[in-house]
Amino acid sequence: MQGSWGRRFMALVIDAVIITLFSWILVALIYPVVALTNSFQVLGFWLLLLAFIIIVYFTYFEGKYDVTPGKNLMKLKVKSLNGDMSYRKAFIRNLSKILWLPLIVDLLVGFIFESPRKRYLDRLAKTEVVKFEEVEKSKQRLGQSIS
Repeated sequence: MQGSWGRRFMALVIDAVIITLFSWILVALIYPVVALTNSFQVLGFWLLLLAFIIIVYFTYFEGKYDVTPGKNLMKLKVKSLNGDMSYRKAFIRNLSKILWLPLIVDLLVGFIFESPRKRYLDRLAKTEVVKFEEVEKSKQRLGQSIS
């Protein structure tokens, strides 16, 4: 059984807060330089930089640790359906998070064509989000079947 949508939403909110705080710190560091050099046109690229930060954040944490800080607090984990979790799979499954509209489309397409509990990009990346307990139960069953 996959992680509940409520937990997944709260994990996304926690991650969004972390990304927002990081972005504010980045702006606080960059803005004085922009003001001193009178190069305010650079701020027009802020949306692209934010999209890059979001993709790097989710790809790094899910590719390396199988969780983001938000998912960790909500006791959720990203699990590969075949093999180990990788940066490539994490990148694919998180492409829609760069803006709200692609994420909503990803959810709707997954709901309509896949299942009400899976995003479309999760299917493409061959991943799913599960509760920690489910991962531990799977490992225990696997260990028992090997013995």
